[in-house]
Amino acid sequence: MKYAKLFNRFQTPQSAPIPGSNQVRNAAGGFVWTLDRWAVLDRFLILGSESGTYYASPVVLTQENAANVVALIQEHGEKVVLRICEVSLEGRAPRNDPAIFALALCASLGNDQTRAAALQALPYVCRIGTHLFQFAEICNGLRGWGRGLRRAIGTWYNAKPIADLEYQAIKYKQREGWSHADLLRLAHPVPASPSHGALYKWIVDGEQTEPLPRIEAMARLAKAADANEAAEIVRMARLPREAVPTEWLTDAAVWEALLEQMPMMAMIRNLATMTRVGLLTPGSEATRMVLAELGSANRIRKARIHPMAILLAQRTYAAGQGHRGSGTWAPVPAVVDALDQSFATAFDNVEPTGKRYLLGVDVSGSMGMPVNGSPITACEIATAMAMITVGTETNVTPMAFADEFRQLPLSRRMRLDDALRHTRDQNFGRTDCSLPMQYAMKNWLPVDVFVVYTDNETWFGRIHPAQALVQYREAMGIDAKLIVVGVTATACTIADPNDRGMLDVVGFDTNVPTVMREFAIA
Repeated sequence: MKYAKLFNRFQTPQSAPIPGSNQVRNAAGGFVWTLDRWAVLDRFLILGSESGTYYASPVVLTQENAANVVALIQEHGEKVVLRICEVSLEGRAPRNDPAIFALALCASLGNDQTRAAALQALPYVCRIGTHLFQFAEICNGLRGWGRGLRRAIGTWYNAKPIADLEYQAIKYKQREGWSHADLLRLAHPVPASPSHGALYKWIVDGEQTEPLPRIEAMARLAKAADANEAAEIVRMARLPREAVPTEWLTDAAVWEALLEQMPMMAMIRNLATMTRVGLLTPGSEATRMVLAELGSANRIRKARIHPMAILLAQRTYAAGQGHRGSGTWAPVPAVVDALDQSFATAFDNVEPTGKRYLLGVDVSGSMGMPVNGSPITACEIATAMAMITVGTETNVTPMAFADEFRQLPLSRRMRLDDALRHTRDQNFGRTDCSLPMQYAMKNWLPVDVFVVYTDNETWFGRIHPAQALVQYREAMGIDAKLIVVGVTATACTIADPNDRGMLDVVGFDTNVPTVMREFAIA
């Protein structure tokens, strides 16, 4: 028996823990390190658990992350509330749902100080009606409707300017089994102004006691004689799409009126519809307006447009068909190109480091799972993030790996949908995250920074990734670093927490390229 091969600190099969380490078994059966609880919280807030992973169902993954949030609340409740607010307000997550869920846990299961802090943070995390309904539904299953919660709900309504609140009442009428009428009846707030009181009366009883411009416009819209009249009402009252009767939502003139004052996120979501109804055509004024919006870095940042929202829009719009198969359209090439550029624009200007990079995109079977409740897979997200580095740095070797290593022909001039196509259909095999380092050492490839995009469910291979990095450093005489970009909300990592040359980052928000750059040059 070769005892030295079975129990070796410098070369250990991934199916066994490194001797002397505190590694744990991951869901795939390999051994990795556990992230600290704050890093797990970050992964959950940013990546969510709606889609689960290849090895864990959404229920199991959510329960694991909820348990971690609750444990942190018991020890550092107010700090957890602060972290939730930071992630939500900075737009770091593609969806706000995990932050709302975590805030509701704080408001329900924390001590007096934590509950008070969570309820005070309510308007910062739950910024629109849909968010408020989600929060109410979660709290309804965790706690009673005490005075503090009622007061917080009432404050949410009273603190909004009447024009904004009227817009909320029209746009977000009912979600999650809740309506504004339900919450106003429970909170019973003393109106902040006569106008607030009149709006509350209309919401709860359907009675209008004083002028409410948008409410009155919506009533006129329901009686419009033709599309031109409907469009003019929409334009003058600045009504949202949700206020428009269904029969007018197939008319280009009505969509043109909606587009003139449409929030940027709504515009991105409705590109396909506006193309299908004939508003967006090559060279049209509406198309020029859309291109100007998509090309504005300032507008993208101000609207908190997450890169994943643009990625989803680009992929869906370029395909000419929704991912559920409903509806088709002929994509306008200029809009496809603008979405492609907007993905890079969503990230702050990242200065090149001049370092030598090897990018390892995990394309194993588990990376074919969708992420964050979207149809986009972990593998596609990893490819899109790799494209940011490819477009920034001059010395980059992009590779794809599972249980073997393959060239990944990405280039800075490549369109995003073309890049995604290279990995979309080649999810294969078992996961060996040590392959990037082994490949570079075998080919004597000088690398300063390895970047591995993975779900950290590695289990196959004769050596752990951290050990392979140490061997590469010794063989090449290069103090190479490893950045592990986690693309799912698991609590594990292939990066050795005791090695200062290894870094974990979370997913694909706008901060990631900057964090990676600072680590690379440190």
